[in-house]
Amino acid sequence: MTAERITSATLVAMKRRGERIACLTCYDAAFARLLEAAGVEVLLVGDSLGMVLQGQPTTVPVRLEHMAYHSACVSRAAGRGLVIADMPFLSYATEERALRAAERLMGEGGASMVKLEGGAELADTVRRLTRFGAPVCAHLGLLPQSIHQLGGYRYQGKDDAGAARIRTEALALQDAGASMLVLECVPAALAEALSRELTIPVIGIGAGSRCDGQVLVLHDMLGLLPGRSPSFSRDFAASSGSVAEALAAYVADVKAGTFPGPDETLF
Repeated sequence: MTAERITSATLVAMKRRGERIACLTCYDAAFARLLEAAGVEVLLVGDSLGMVLQGQPTTVPVRLEHMAYHSACVSRAAGRGLVIADMPFLSYATEERALRAAERLMGEGGASMVKLEGGAELADTVRRLTRFGAPVCAHLGLLPQSIHQLGGYRYQGKDDAGAARIRTEALALQDAGASMLVLECVPAALAEALSRELTIPVIGIGAGSRCDGQVLVLHDMLGLLPGRSPSFSRDFAASSGSVAEALAAYVADVKAGTFPGPDETLF
């Protein structure tokens, strides 16, 4: 008998039980099957595909048709995992554009949730999406689609004012109906406090080990990319005999709270 599919309600229940959520990016059917076999609950079809698959310098050039295509590849192979699709750069600049993008990512792409980057200015968009049945994962902290505005990949919320702003925006997005929040590159203490305060699951990347779950770019945690990996990542394939073993080790360390460790927690 097939296990029950994971939904946003499943993840909220996991948070309440104190059971950490394992999430990884995924871009194709083969890896979707491998991730699920390893016990990954959330398969994020990230616009990071622009950098790891397309060779782009940032996520900005990724288009909606790219995201719909890769979401469909993952969704066709997914069994019980929750598939989330990133909404690409400016595809949610207006509420109407956001609705059209969500229609394509969930209808054509088969995703069960969409993710967008930004703060309280997107509260009305989140309300509109959820009102029409499109669950939303919010994303705060370092926003890769805003890299040209930020001027680089830098930690966010390191001072009191920045931390207060992220907290205010997180609460606003939760109140607007967001089902989940990704916190990227924020101090561990801030991520831990928000994970306790919010009722929705908080998934960290470069945000310490005290979040409700963790996410990494698949190619980073498998050591598949040339050059230096992000300081908050870990090459799980380096000490594993196969991709399957590396994925299982990642899930085990997320569940045990041993990833990220002190060396992967900068603030």
